[in-house]
Amino acid sequence: MNLSEFDRACLSGDLGKASQFAMSILMRIGEIQSAAEMIDITRAHIDSTLFQGDATLEFAEKLAHMGAKVVVPTTLNVSGVDENGWQDWAVPAEWAEKAHRQMLAYQSMGTEATWTCAPYQVSEKPSFGEQIAWGESNAVAFANSVLGARTIQYPDLLDVCAAITGRVPAVGLHLNENRAGEILLKLIDIPEDLQIDDLFAPVLGHLLGTIADDRVPVVEGLTVELAEDQLKAICAGGASSGAVHLFHIVGQTPEALTRAEAFQGHEPTDVHDINLRDLRHIRSELDSSQGKALDMVVLGSPHFSFAEFRKLEPMIEGQQCHTDVDFLVTSSRAMVKLARESGLLDTLEAFGGKVTVDTCILTTPMLFPETRRLMTNSAKYAYYSPGLLDAEVAFGSMADCVRSAISGRVRTNNSLWDS
Repeated sequence: MNLSEFDRACLSGDLGKASQFAMSILMRIGEIQSAAEMIDITRAHIDSTLFQGDATLEFAEKLAHMGAKVVVPTTLNVSGVDENGWQDWAVPAEWAEKAHRQMLAYQSMGTEATWTCAPYQVSEKPSFGEQIAWGESNAVAFANSVLGARTIQYPDLLDVCAAITGRVPAVGLHLNENRAGEILLKLIDIPEDLQIDDLFAPVLGHLLGTIADDRVPVVEGLTVELAEDQLKAICAGGASSGAVHLFHIVGQTPEALTRAEAFQGHEPTDVHDINLRDLRHIRSELDSSQGKALDMVVLGSPHFSFAEFRKLEPMIEGQQCHTDVDFLVTSSRAMVKLARESGLLDTLEAFGGKVTVDTCILTTPMLFPETRRLMTNSAKYAYYSPGLLDAEVAFGSMADCVRSAISGRVRTNNSLWDS
């Protein structure tokens, strides 16, 4: 592998122990992946922030003790605890203490304390073609697909090494030739009313992951311009059911003005015609509920945006959540601050809802043992909760979730999907 003078200085220890340690790991990964060279990055998003036990804490504190400092603007993914609200839930005190120590270790490295899985909502967005190093699957898919930035999905521990050195192996989606579409998904006669439905985007994302796995899918046939939160939902769904780190939507995403551009002049290896029946089937996969009973409604995976807080407000204003149902929104500090300043949180709290920041139900042991039946509009929550939380999940739109929270029973409106 070709090394720059900077790379060699890191490896020799001239720039400190932390840089030497980080570069040695990056170099070994580059060799395994047959990288020709290392390249510069301009920003990073660290997924290693999530406390997963003593090993992740030890790694973070070891780097901090070495004096590690990031050399590019670096945002932080979710942590393992809501620093100020964990006592309201079932989080063990020892877990909270260790997760907080891990947060402090990463903050000491000169990072931006964003604590969110949606960094594109709280910090400056990467530009088209920008080389970055992001962890967190939905964020990687968003950066590549929606923004046209360049990143592979950096696994935990490798992402912080990239942030400390500002260098990464030139592999995978960093390289233009690896960004061409591979399979084509043609949407056939999907009504426009359904395309703007709250559930369409997460269902489409789940479908992408199911069919594409780790290939680059191209979607053709959308007749409605998708909003950022819909694109976010596609990213989360595809990165959960599969390993979709890049997708193209013909006429909407920046590397797919045409089908030919999306495939870089090549022909797709597979073509899949997708009709309403296919979407119904995929939607049913996300619903594991065994009845109408309900313990909790949870929204915000990826983290709730300010636009979603605004969308939620008229649905809950003047209403009251059922006393047997917890209504939880997970979001970032930045979005919650905006919601508080605009009065949106007052409406949520009057409804009986709660907000947690810095984390989510999938990454913190916060649910009480009796919380066994959840409802969400998130494909990511719906996909992971049965396995990670041993919970049943009802899948519905935001409006469905509100109706259900008010009644205390699962209530869904399937008229668009049954037509």
